[in-house]
This record gives sequence, C-alpha cells and structure tokens, in this order.
Amino acid sequence: MSPVTIGLACIGLLLFLIAIRVPIGVALGSSAAVGIYFLRGLTATLSSLGAATFDFVAHWSLTAIPMFILMGAIAFHSGLTAHLFRAARAWLSFLPGGLAIATNLASAGFAAASGSSVAMAGAMSRLAVPEMLRAGYDKGLATGVVAASGTLGALIPPSIPFILYAVFMEASVSRLLLAGLLPGLLTLVAYTGLIMIRVKLNPALAPRSQETFSRREKWRLLLRAWPLPLIVAGVVGGLYSGTITATEAGAFGACVAVLASILDRSFSWSMLRVSVVETVRTTAAIFLIAIGAVLFSRFLTLSQIPMQIGMLVDAYSVNMVVFFVLTSAFYLVLGMFLDPIGLMLVTLPILAPVMHSLGVDEIWFGVIVVKFIEIGLLTPPIGLNLFVTSAAVGDAVPFDRVVRGTLWFLCAEAVVMILLFTFPSISLFIPNLMS
Repeated sequence: MSPVTIGLACIGLLLFLIAIRVPIGVALGSSAAVGIYFLRGLTATLSSLGAATFDFVAHWSLTAIPMFILMGAIAFHSGLTAHLFRAARAWLSFLPGGLAIATNLASAGFAAASGSSVAMAGAMSRLAVPEMLRAGYDKGLATGVVAASGTLGALIPPSIPFILYAVFMEASVSRLLLAGLLPGLLTLVAYTGLIMIRVKLNPALAPRSQETFSRREKWRLLLRAWPLPLIVAGVVGGLYSGTITATEAGAFGACVAVLASILDRSFSWSMLRVSVVETVRTTAAIFLIAIGAVLFSRFLTLSQIPMQIGMLVDAYSVNMVVFFVLTSAFYLVLGMFLDPIGLMLVTLPILAPVMHSLGVDEIWFGVIVVKFIEIGLLTPPIGLNLFVTSAAVGDAVPFDRVVRGTLWFLCAEAVVMILLFTFPSISLFIPNLMS
C-alpha cells in the first residue's frame, strides 16, 4: 500500500476509536503507532514513541500550562471569582438582562485567570445560573450565556490552547497570548449586545431586577473584587512590558493568586490542596492528548498527506477567502465530535502546509484556530460546554433548553469571526505594538 493509503486508513481508525468513546489521547497515539509500524516497522515505531514523547513533554514553554491551571483553581476555590460576580451584579442590574450581562463580564474575568473554557463554564454554572433562575430568567438564556461565555477562557490571556499552538507551530507564546486580548474583548461585547437586543425585544426573557444596591454597597462590592483584576493586570502587564516571559507568567500568576487569597483572608491549606490536585489531574489529561497529537502529526508527515494537500493548494491557487471558508467548514464539522485541544493538534499538521503556502500570518491564524475550536465547545452533539453546564445545573434545566439557549450566541460568534477575518489588525494590533 502507498503511504497516503495507509495514512487515510489510520485516519479512519482514529475516527472509529473516537466514535466508540476511546479517550482521544489514546486514540491518537494508538492510531499513530499502527500507522508508523506499517510505514517504517517496529524499530521506528518504538523509537518514535520514546523520542517524540520526551521531546514534546520536555519543552520548557509547556511549564506555563500547569501554573496557569493552578492560578485559575486557586482563584475559584478561594472565592475570588465569586467576588467579581457579586460586584458585576450590583453595578449592572439596571441594564436589560443585567444578571446575564454580569455573568458574561464575570466569566471574562475568570477566563483571564484560568485559561480553561470548560473549567470556567462549570464554575459559573454553579455560581450564576441559580441566581438567574431565582430572578425569573429564561432557562435557555441563563444556561446559554454561561456555556457561551466559557469560550472566553481560551482567548483572553492566559490561554492554554495558545500555548499549545505556539509550541506546535514554533511561534512566539507571548505574541499569541496578547493577540487573543482584543478578539476576546470583542467577543465579550458581541455577547453583551446580543443579550441586550434579545431582552429588549422580549422582556419576559429577563425580568427587571427588584434588588437595589446603595452607592456605598456598590463600591464596597467593587473593592472586594480587587484580587482578580490584580492577577490579570499582573500577568498581562508583565507579558506586555517584557518583565516576565510567557513561561514565567504562569508561575507569577499562581504566586499572585496565593498572595491575593491570603490578603483576602480566603486562603486555607485545604483550599490549596484541592487546587493542586485539580491542577495535576487537568494537566495530565491535557498532556496525554498533546502527546498523542504529536505522535499522530509525525505519522501524518511520514504518510505524505500534508504534502499532498499543499500540492493541491498550489495547483488550484486557493485564495484566502476560499481557505477561510474551507477551514470554517472543517472545524465546525469536526468540532461537533472532537475535544478542542485534540481537534487543534490533529488538524494543525494538515493545515500548516496550506497556511505557509498562502503566506498566512501564523499569529493571526492562531487566533482563528482557537476561535473555531472554542465554537466547537458550543455545537451539539458533543459540545463539552453544553454538557458541563447541563451537568452543573442538574435537573433544573433540561439539556435541550441549554442547547437552544446557546445557539443564539453562535450568531454573535459568526459576526466576530467575519470581523476577525476581514480585519486581521484586530488580532495583530497589540502584538505588533509589543514588537
């Protein structure tokens, strides 16, 4: 059999393993091992399993991932994120859909502290959805805004997907982290606008809050929320100024989170222990997927599939618009079935040659890819944020209501994606200032 035929067969094996619910990291690694064995034999397979795994895991930039996860876990378990939600609720309750907008804003703050969309969706589901349901909010709107806002976790720095993309594509981690800032804020504004328009057109979705806050109480709640903005400002400011590297930013953020929880008097050894255990489990899951993806990438290279795709692009002179449309369809379909990290690491070896042949900016493309994999978290049948939100609220909201409420936010995502494609400077403005 030709290398391309073996490559296509192993891609089919990968899809089959995923379909029968084999963990995606195991599915990627085993498919790659089978493919390399048929292409190069047993010795090359064993060598790849050892060398590729070590070379990837030993990459210094990846040390930022467990540190950023630890930073987010401490911020959540110490209650720092809850302070931000209470402050946002007090200041924004006068707006149409004020609680939903407050949830959206608090989610952006938590996203900037955690870097994980799924973790953020789970945390805000437990924190904000019960408050909105008690206020009489539509169940679809209440759960939809939480599931959708979770996607901000991969855009607003720090961002675990951006770090993995940078390592995989050998791009600048700092530039990528800063590139996600404006697209993340643009998504935040788009979600807020969607909430206000829907509630204006149908006030029954979100009854006006009867809760009132005095000016003094508003300022008290706002001052109580100081730790989380301090953490975010410290990380982003350190990256932008060059005081700390992207690798050091994770450890710096985790230290600031511990210090903030001590000053907030919410620190405890049990809280720290829970945060560390959660960090170890999450990091292990991410690294298993990433190692499998690296092995699969090496196999794809041996199978010559990426080279064949690159030749097709050169032959047919695909332009940027066609490339963007095809990439959109590619990610939207696969995003319905694959884990976001696994999806990104599986598709990059295929798309990278096409990207280079068209002269696409790798920083801008990184933002586009991360946006697409995050949209995949909202698309049924296997949108992880949908399941996380539904599991967190239990029987209070049927799963189909969660899905219907979230689909509205995909309209806002479509507008954001068109803007990011039409105006690449939205993504590149801050990184270019830094350089």
